[in-house]
Amino acid sequence: MSTLTWAVAAVVTDDTGRVLLCRQGERRYALPGGRLRPAESPVRAALRDIRAETGWEIELVDLVGVYHLSSPTANTLAGRAGPLPDILVHVFRARAAEIGPSADPPPGCRLSWHTPTALPEAVTPLTRAAVADAVAGRSGVLRDGWGTPGSPDPAAPPVAAHANAGQPPEQRSAVAPGPPLRQ
Repeated sequence: MSTLTWAVAAVVTDDTGRVLLCRQGERRYALPGGRLRPAESPVRAALRDIRAETGWEIELVDLVGVYHLSSPTANTLAGRAGPLPDILVHVFRARAAEIGPSADPPPGCRLSWHTPTALPEAVTPLTRAAVADAVAGRSGVLRDGWGTPGSPDPAAPPVAAHANAGQPPEQRSAVAPGPPLRQ
């Protein structure tokens, strides 16, 4: 494993169930989020990063899961001195706390709302998997190792889901979200 980067993201929904996505430049659409600062909790980082990236105040509901992204070690991208870091992403379920953003997002992040069943074609694998997990009501999901050649399909069932682990998909019950997480 290369160096490990800790990050956060959130499946932010509005009252109609649409999901907020960010697209920077011509990159793929992704969930809003960012990296943890030293000695910062994932909850605080999610609240800070999502507000900074989107201008929206959010209310964290619960943790959808922890997603491990790893990069190929054999192929280094041009301009890089080594492999990309492995990333461990805490993905939260969140609601927009207000009708509109309380601040303008920084330049470069084009925000848009999408129905979970009609996500854009150009969406990151993490985004596709996390939205599917959130919409299915899963909590405590552990997904490991995609982003590398031969890695599992992000639409496949997760490694484990709290309260749903070991059950066939047709018998899994939706996990009701708990009270909002506090700072």
